[in-house]
Amino acid sequence: MYLPPHDPHVDDPMRFKPLFRIHLMERKSATVECMYGHKGPHNGHIQIVKKDEFSTKCNQTDHHRMSGGRQEEFRTWLREEWGRTLEDIFHEHMQELILMKFIYTSQYDNCLTYRRIYLPPSGPDDLIKPGLFKGTYGSHGLEIVMLSFHGRKAKGTKITGDPNIPAGQQTVEIDLAHPLQLPDIENLRDFSELSRIVLEVQEQVRREEQEEEQHGEDKDRSQQAASPPAAQPQGGEGAEGEESALPQLQSAQDKASASQPFVLPMGVISRNEDYPRACRICFYGTGLIAGHGFTSPERTPGVFVLFDDDRFGFIWLELKSFSLYSRIKVSFQNAEAPSREAFDEMLKNIQSLAT
Repeated sequence: MYLPPHDPHVDDPMRFKPLFRIHLMERKSATVECMYGHKGPHNGHIQIVKKDEFSTKCNQTDHHRMSGGRQEEFRTWLREEWGRTLEDIFHEHMQELILMKFIYTSQYDNCLTYRRIYLPPSGPDDLIKPGLFKGTYGSHGLEIVMLSFHGRKAKGTKITGDPNIPAGQQTVEIDLAHPLQLPDIENLRDFSELSRIVLEVQEQVRREEQEEEQHGEDKDRSQQAASPPAAQPQGGEGAEGEESALPQLQSAQDKASASQPFVLPMGVISRNEDYPRACRICFYGTGLIAGHGFTSPERTPGVFVLFDDDRFGFIWLELKSFSLYSRIKVSFQNAEAPSREAFDEMLKNIQSLAT
C-alpha cells in the first residue's frame, strides 16, 4: 500500500507498507501471507475474482490485535498514519474525523477487494502532465487525487477518500475555457474581491450553459422539421465542447508561461503555509463538498491555481479553505490506459462504486 506523507507535508515522498506476500513453492504451489498488524507474517488467502480484480483475506485476524486493546491499536495507527499522538490534536472536530477513519479502515482486517486503475492518458494540449497528486484536505489530512484532461475540462478524481467525500468522486473540476485574471497582490489579500471575480465568472458560465442548452433544443426542433433530415455541420464540437474551447485554451496556455505573484486572501485557511508565492495561471472551477456519509453533495465555486509542472492549488470559496497538491513521482509499471475509452470507462466505474 502506498500512503501519502504525514500531513501537511505534500512535497515529501510517498510511504510504502506491505499488506501481503506470496511465496512461490515447487510444483507450481504457493503460500499467501498477510503482513497486516505487528506480529509478523501469518496465513492469508488471495482469490482472483475476474480480469483486473482480486481479493485478499486474512485467515488469522487475531494477529492484528494488540494486548492493549482498541485504544493501543488506535494510538499506534495514529502514530504510523498521521505521525502524531492523540495529545497533539486539540481540535475536537479533527479528533472525530480521525476516529471515524480509523474505525472505517480497521474493520476490514485486510480483507479487501482490489480493482485496477489506469494512469490518465496525456495529450499535446494538456496544461501540465496528468497523473497522481497528494493534496491537503483540512482535518482529513492528505489524500490522493488523479488529475486528467478532457477537452475544455480538467478533472481531479479522488483515489483515496474520507468520511465526507468517498474515493472515486470528482473532487474538483477545472473549466479551462475560463481563465481568471487575479487582482494585484494587495487586492488579492481581500477575500471579497476574489469572491466577486469568481462569482461573476460563475454567472457567466451559467448563462453560457443555458444558451448552449437552448441552442441544442432549437437545433433539434429544426432538424425534426426538415425533410429529409439536415446534414450535420462539419467540424462540430468535440468531447465536452473541445473544439469551441481550443482558441481560448491556447491563449490561456500562452499566458501561463509568465509567472505572477500569488498570496492567499486573508481568512482563507491553509494546512500548509509553505505554498508557492508565484503562480502561472488561474482558472474558474468547482469543488465537491458534502456532509458526513456523502450526504447533500454539491458543487461549489472555486479557483484552480497552477504553480508549476508539479504543483497546483484550489481555493474553496464557500469553505474559505485552500488545498495544495504536489505530484506523486513514483514510477508505476504497466499502469497506462490501453485507450482513452478504457480510461473514461474506468473513471465511470470507480465513481459508480463510490455511490
